[in-house]
Amino acid sequence: MAKEIERKFKVVGDGWRSQTVSSSSFRQAYIASGEDRSVRVRIMDGERAKLTIKVGRQFMSRDEFEYEIPLADAEQLADCAVGVVLEKTRYEVEHHGYTWEIDVYGGAYQGLVIAEVEMEDEAAQPDLPDWIGEEVTGDRRFSNLVMATEDMSSELVHGVSSASL
Repeated sequence: MAKEIERKFKVVGDGWRSQTVSSSSFRQAYIASGEDRSVRVRIMDGERAKLTIKVGRQFMSRDEFEYEIPLADAEQLADCAVGVVLEKTRYEVEHHGYTWEIDVYGGAYQGLVIAEVEMEDEAAQPDLPDWIGEEVTGDRRFSNLVMATEDMSSELVHGVSSASL
């Protein structure tokens, strides 16, 4: 079992693009979710797939179990998704000893760009690049699980609160 410790931020501008070291297209579908756990399938570049189980109530730190699975199985599981299948391209950027993952969303969340940085412990203070905006680590609306199972697109992409609709 691995412990996932990460912080999330909104991205401002395109300054990160010139620093990209790799990219991958994802389709991410949630198969099951509960208050403190989720099961998702992720299809990467249409060529390989992983099944991931996350357990824990905190947004910054959770237990994570991840397994390679056959692509055909992943496609079938994605067809059983709860809610929206997320589409995004993930770019990796190295910055002062940390790998930043920048997710550029497509589909229902077209236009949303979020950066994540994984850390070795919760006390770590990675240097924030100049293209990092507001921190959204504890904001449940920016959880991929919430984005997939509740339609947050109007609020997150267009800035329209669902309460005002």
